[in-house]
Amino acid sequence: MRIQIINGPNLNLLGKREPEVYGAQSFDIFFQTLIQSFPSVELHYFQSNTEGEIVNMLQEVGFTFDGVIINAGGYTHTSVAIHDAIAAITTPVVEVHISNLYAREEFRHHSLITSKCAGLITGFGLQSYALALIYLMNRGQ
Repeated sequence: MRIQIINGPNLNLLGKREPEVYGAQSFDIFFQTLIQSFPSVELHYFQSNTEGEIVNMLQEVGFTFDGVIINAGGYTHTSVAIHDAIAAITTPVVEVHISNLYAREEFRHHSLITSKCAGLITGFGLQSYALALIYLMNRGQ
């Protein structure tokens, strides 16, 4: 099973950026934990602060991988292009967020991409990614 994790803008700053909201651990360290916790899954990781690069990655893996886990960051609330890319591919996509979007500013309460995703996991810290991975592994069983 091949799963692509895609992180959007500012998620390269995890561990440094607002640790009271996002925690003190970098994603690179957490990614190693995911690899160790899910040895039967071939995990791939991509992060970009650029919307078009995220669209390109979705298109690249969207017909051959078994799943995508996406945290589109701020693009969650603004990107029609990412919405359309998710709609265009056949690989199931799970949207995740580290913080609880609904406990934050009102503009974060609306996602443009959720309607094209298999589901949404929000508010469980970095464990949101592990929960999405468990769903994708058990999907269809």
